[in-house]
Amino acid sequence: MRIVHTLAELRGALHGARTTAFVPTMGNLHEGHLALVRTAAQRGGGPVVASIFVNRLQFGPNEDFDRYPRTLARDCELLEGAGCDLVFAPDEAELYPEPQGYRVQPPAALADILEGKFRPGFFTGVCTVVMKLFQCVQPAVAVFGKKDYQQLMVIRGMVRQFALPIEIVGGETLRADDGLALSSRNGYLSESERAESVALSAALRALADAIRAGARDLPALEARAMESLRARGWRPDYLTARRRADLLPPTPAQIDAGEPLVALAAARLGGTRLIDNLEI
Repeated sequence: MRIVHTLAELRGALHGARTTAFVPTMGNLHEGHLALVRTAAQRGGGPVVASIFVNRLQFGPNEDFDRYPRTLARDCELLEGAGCDLVFAPDEAELYPEPQGYRVQPPAALADILEGKFRPGFFTGVCTVVMKLFQCVQPAVAVFGKKDYQQLMVIRGMVRQFALPIEIVGGETLRADDGLALSSRNGYLSESERAESVALSAALRALADAIRAGARDLPALEARAMESLRARGWRPDYLTARRRADLLPPTPAQIDAGEPLVALAAARLGGTRLIDNLEI
């Protein structure tokens, strides 16, 4: 496996490659990331590239950019074991050699709800760096995890509307044995918080089960789920059921007609913000 840090090295290494598969990451990798790399190896048919770059543009002023773990050596060892062929690990000066005045602005109807409501500008930062990385790597296939469900939808929309010749593949969420979705930020949890963290996935399952059982008053279901988390010491931002097609709230008639849904949640436990989702 080769590790490169500059765009010139990257382009030299990929010269002539037409079926590159790409997994963009911010590093501090876990088994969920490695599963995406393995999926990329199966879908691309050519070199598998992973990027490691902590993107300042998607962090808010009071978020964890400065303390986000940088674990490049360990990450590269894990990537090599997962079948990655090339790691692109630029620094900020390489990827943003001048202030990034041009930004990719996703539509507010999708990007300013749920995560976007609580993290203003987040998806603009995501789209901008992903578009730039796509231009650098020129992949035929790119793999993103379903744990970041809204992000996957935003990226798919961007690729579709810009007519980029890239297949976007969604990788399934990997979970610990107790149900907690794997996340780089799980490392922030204390021992007691880690034990409590499973309440988030449990709340999503309870909401999904209630809908499957015939409950249709979603605002009441969601309010009870949020209050249940608050009673356990969480600070939830949202816990809701939405249409998979556009993340808008479904009507009871749409649910009865079999509209595909997804339950999504974001909540803080101590100083750590966790997100999760469950397709219904």
